[in-house]
Amino acid sequence: MSLSVAVQMDHIASINIRGDSTFALMLEAQRRGHRLAHFTPDRLSLNDGRVEARLESVQVRDIPGDHFTLGETERTDLSTFDVVLLRQDPPFDMGYITTTHLLERIHPKTLVVNDPAEVRNAPEKIFVTEFPALMPPTLISRDAEEIRDFRRAHGDIIVKPLYGNGGAGVFRLSEGDQNLASLLEIFAAAYHGQPYVVQRYLPAVRAGDKRIILVDGVAAGAINRVPADGESRSNMHVGGRPEPIELTRRDREICEAIGPELKRRGFLFVGIDVIGDYLTEINVTSPTGIREVKRFGGADIASLIWDAIEAKR
Repeated sequence: MSLSVAVQMDHIASINIRGDSTFALMLEAQRRGHRLAHFTPDRLSLNDGRVEARLESVQVRDIPGDHFTLGETERTDLSTFDVVLLRQDPPFDMGYITTTHLLERIHPKTLVVNDPAEVRNAPEKIFVTEFPALMPPTLISRDAEEIRDFRRAHGDIIVKPLYGNGGAGVFRLSEGDQNLASLLEIFAAAYHGQPYVVQRYLPAVRAGDKRIILVDGVAAGAINRVPADGESRSNMHVGGRPEPIELTRRDREICEAIGPELKRRGFLFVGIDVIGDYLTEINVTSPTGIREVKRFGGADIASLIWDAIEAKR
């Protein structure tokens, strides 16, 4: 079975193929004989009722510095494709949300992965709060007094933007730190009225922040991301070190608790973050980690994802 696949992503020239999950998905699609096309979100249009994109056919190679060849640009009705991969990186802003409204018009006749309406309705740091029993104490607010009360109750806290990504804007305020008021002033100016996420700091992060990948609601593999010295953030974008790790009983309990809801919502590819015994995020927009899992001898998650997509086509 050969499928026509369009990939909505940041431009392929800009990616680091060594750790890019979208690129891994494209390599596997090509290996299976599927036809690939590439476009960036700014090339997506609604034209007289048709969802179109100016896109190029693409061939990919696992060769750094020579990893792609693009064909000629063509304006194409995306409903003529079998699959669209929604894979551009956040920020999860109004531009991102608009792409979900447009792609929703062709789904599910054209299978969009992940389901664009469900992506829109599941902002990652809000969606996770549907599972409060699995989370550390968490507040979502921009009310300064509520945040101060939360800090008085929990002492050592993490403050981060609600729609941030890649570890940007994540601050740890230890008990007694006198910078909370200044930080809230900076956040108020930077994030234009958006709430913030405030969580109790988890010391277990020093041992790592697990990224667990679920495919169609089932745990498929994991890596551990260990913060650099002097850092409270474990994201690989900011120097976190990936290492292999096995799932614990608690990890499996978390995956089994959330898996049915992920499957119900049409989330074929999800990356969750687990620190110690706690679920901290559910990433559905552009999850990463599948190349690292395979590099450390784990499952070929790109292959598992394409098995799931092909089963739905």
